[in-house]
Amino acid sequence: MPPTGPPGFAYRPDIITPAEEAELAERLAALPFEPFQFHGYEGRRRVFSFGWRYDFTGAGLVQAEPIPDWLFPLSAKAANLAGLAPEALAHVLINEYREGAPIGWHRDRPAFEKVVGVSLLAPIVMRFRRRVGDRFERLNAPLAPRSAYLLDGLARTEWEHSLPEAKAHRYSITFRNLRSGQARESARPAVA
Repeated sequence: MPPTGPPGFAYRPDIITPAEEAELAERLAALPFEPFQFHGYEGRRRVFSFGWRYDFTGAGLVQAEPIPDWLFPLSAKAANLAGLAPEALAHVLINEYREGAPIGWHRDRPAFEKVVGVSLLAPIVMRFRRRVGDRFERLNAPLAPRSAYLLDGLARTEWEHSLPEAKAHRYSITFRNLRSGQARESARPAVA
């Protein structure tokens, strides 16, 4: 039985083959990852972006390196899951989670609309929560290696999500489309 999450969450197991996963992992290992920075805090995960990247020092969206050709086949699969044209997925965030690296409770920035994530190498549980009165309603969705998930609708706007500390080295490749007009408003050159 596939994992269930909040309304707007969809899950697709085995969106790629083990051979495709191995090839992607090899390419990802060669990227110049940097520690995640958030308002002066340095996270334990490492990140790299294509297309656009979000600058948490206040600049918002800034242009990043173009999305490479080797990500196009996966981008097409992610777009299919989201019901979008592949070129609509203008932002790709690669997260590297070494053993012990988590990601805290958050909602993706309002600059983005739909979110499709692809999980590589090791399983993880995506946790969801939303405030109901003075308590939180919680759900868990296990994500298998090579699977993809979609966050749309209420899963995107009303629920926060997080990941516990990784038990093994893993990557996630997150594709996002920009809200209408966002690219024009945010078209700034990338800053080093």
